[in-house]
Amino acid sequence: MSAAQKEAKPTVTILAAISKAYRDALAEDPKVITLGEDIGDAEGGGIVKITKGLSDSFGEQRVRSTPIAEQAIMGAAIGASLAGYKPIAEIMLMNFTTVAMDMIVNHAAKLRFMSGGQTSVPIVIRTMTGLGFGSGGQHCDYLEAWFAHTAGIKVCAPSTPEDAYGLLRAAIEDPDPVIFIEYLPTYFAPMSFELPDNSHRVPLGKAAVQREGTDVTVVSYARMAGEARIAAAKAAEQGISVEVIDLRTIAPWDRDTVLASAKKTGRVLIAHEAVKQHGVGAEIAAVINEELFGQLKKPVKRLGGTFSPVPYSKPLESAFAPNADVILAAINELVN
Repeated sequence: MSAAQKEAKPTVTILAAISKAYRDALAEDPKVITLGEDIGDAEGGGIVKITKGLSDSFGEQRVRSTPIAEQAIMGAAIGASLAGYKPIAEIMLMNFTTVAMDMIVNHAAKLRFMSGGQTSVPIVIRTMTGLGFGSGGQHCDYLEAWFAHTAGIKVCAPSTPEDAYGLLRAAIEDPDPVIFIEYLPTYFAPMSFELPDNSHRVPLGKAAVQREGTDVTVVSYARMAGEARIAAAKAAEQGISVEVIDLRTIAPWDRDTVLASAKKTGRVLIAHEAVKQHGVGAEIAAVINEELFGQLKKPVKRLGGTFSPVPYSKPLESAFAPNADVILAAINELVN
């Protein structure tokens, strides 16, 4: 092995990290179960093979393939959680959560409140979305703001393998419902991280400062956090110091970390793939303005997807959401 090979960082994918989190959780806690469409080994282990090998290892009673029936998946998961289990319910694509919204919003999110705290619903709802596959408007919407607006639900969206593992393990152990959003374009991209050991957890509600800076704060999550890191590196070549914050958890979001950075830089850009109107960025921008209005050097700037369904056309799909170049241009607008 060459010296360069010895010094090279190991690479791992988000897909591998989530698969390991699944296996470790099932191995450590017999109360962890999972259900969803085609997740069993007889059906191939899921659409992207995250659950491949699990039903063979842990049995079909704990790793259960279901019919195409999202409301039934959620109803079964809620019932199992009330009986003492910790279900991971896979809703194949984020758009399909709409079929199960009654179960998610009127039951899972509210049972703790309606029982006066006597009941909890410790379920994880895994779902995926993302541009780049020509899936069209009914298969790749970004609906995280809907769920963040619902009291009783936590919402996570990791951007790195380490965070994907740590957030999923923390979500499984949380006593309340957690929407765990995975982004298809990031599944297979190798990143310079090691697979964490089974003790690794990322606290829900805690952001990560992925790059420190003094001129501009960029707040993002999921795939956009990766684009923000690329934009920050390009900005550094222009002499602009950018601080990149990956929220990791959208609800509850880490106000302290974001406000501390905004106070330091005085300039804030918020970027996400979901449509800009009424999005997560609007909530964060409103809080920053309420708390730090007199200390900002420029108004908070937001980037988001176009106010339309995600297009099927490849050129239009590519233009739908921000990328690193769009983020870099917005950074330059804030400092100039």
